[in-house]
Amino acid sequence: MTTIKELHGRRDFLKKVGLGTASLVVPQLLSCRTTPRPGTLYNEKYRPQFHFTAQKNWINDPNGLVYYKGEYHMFFQHNPFGINWGNMTWGHAVSGDLIHWRQLPNAIEPDELGTIFSGSAVVDWNNTSGLQTGKENVIVAFYTSAGEHARVPKPFTQSIAYSNDRGRTWVKYKNNPVIEHIRAENRDPKVIWHEPTQTWIMALYLDADDFLLLSSKDIKHWTPLQEIKLTGSDECPDFFELPVGGDPSNTRRVFWGGDGRYMVGSFDGHRFTPETDAIQSKIGTYSAAQTWSDIPKSDGRRIQIGWTKGKFPGMPFNQQLSIPCELTLRTFPEGIRLCRVPVREIKKLRTERYTWGPTTLKFNTDILSGISGELFEIQSEIELGSAAEVGFMLRGTPLVYYVADRTLFCRDRRAELSPVDGKIKLHILVDRTCIEIFANDGRASMFLSFSLDKVNTSLGVFARWGRARIENLKVWKLKSIWV
Repeated sequence: MTTIKELHGRRDFLKKVGLGTASLVVPQLLSCRTTPRPGTLYNEKYRPQFHFTAQKNWINDPNGLVYYKGEYHMFFQHNPFGINWGNMTWGHAVSGDLIHWRQLPNAIEPDELGTIFSGSAVVDWNNTSGLQTGKENVIVAFYTSAGEHARVPKPFTQSIAYSNDRGRTWVKYKNNPVIEHIRAENRDPKVIWHEPTQTWIMALYLDADDFLLLSSKDIKHWTPLQEIKLTGSDECPDFFELPVGGDPSNTRRVFWGGDGRYMVGSFDGHRFTPETDAIQSKIGTYSAAQTWSDIPKSDGRRIQIGWTKGKFPGMPFNQQLSIPCELTLRTFPEGIRLCRVPVREIKKLRTERYTWGPTTLKFNTDILSGISGELFEIQSEIELGSAAEVGFMLRGTPLVYYVADRTLFCRDRRAELSPVDGKIKLHILVDRTCIEIFANDGRASMFLSFSLDKVNTSLGVFARWGRARIENLKVWKLKSIWV
């Protein structure tokens, strides 16, 4: 039940954001329940079963992704009091495996500087900030104070909060903001540690398609380094290093924008030098993606998650996040490109498995006939042969590869995809409210957020106007992360 203390906290929150107490309501507040009660929470008609959603109300951008002592922390833009966007607060969830999430109480709430817009988080291993007070390393969160939404409107600025108890409680820095207004709605700070120069580097969105790099030695004081133009992109930058083809002696920096455009280049601690123009990385309802910081070197992965926009009629929640994905850089004829595949931990959800070796696909012959279910993972390699089209039927939704056009098509989304040695690979995830497609080991990816047909739970695979050949095909039914 809602306690008197919680009600007072809600009243204080509403006063801070200028809503007074007229909007004070008394619904059940956030529970940290990890296992839903049968037939109720997390089992609603359009509740995703292995994609993260808040227990209640609105979410959008993932924020503050950081790993510390066995836990992946995921903060997110959240409206604690409504089903639509507003009252931006940092919600909070943790996971030990990137798949099963436990929602915690909200972490950072609005104040006189504004509501809490997007940002990032790091572990300050060397206590450069001087904010550590106990035995635990301090985790520092960087966020935008959205002053236009304060009770007394003011410009957007950048602030920090910190935790000395493994992210369970957060204290705002007494001298916020740490970066005053620069221009427009400057926002969405992404901070990394640059080991060669022992310096913190921040990527900050400025305006239009302009971004800014800044540096700091102590997290509290920041100096501008360089403006960067990422043509056609805006908001939610990320800035990270990856080996090319897995070679640690050959690395590049990726400068990423919120709509999925990115540039590949180098960074010397002072200046980013692009080697490419802006490249569009994704197709579909996927935005504001961010990668986790502080994943141990023994793991070595760069893991990303994004917001997949959608509609969820009649549900107590609104919006969902993608499956976490591993990012790599690989070399193609057109140059170095970013690739994306689901994290290996998805295997934990697999139940029944169906497999096929080399099999010819013929018109009106479907080897998946008779398989039905709600949640699926599909991995396939298809030799195109003489077929004009190959693809899958995913609970009534067609996914089609047009051979002549070298184009992958699903609903209203298209992605260019060149075959390799006359073959294509498709890795597909099917949830109640989305389909995610990763082609040719992540060279192309598509994210489609929509409510799948509740009645049609069938699968199909096909070749049209010619024959194709399945080299290998694996289908798994998946279980919910909420049970």
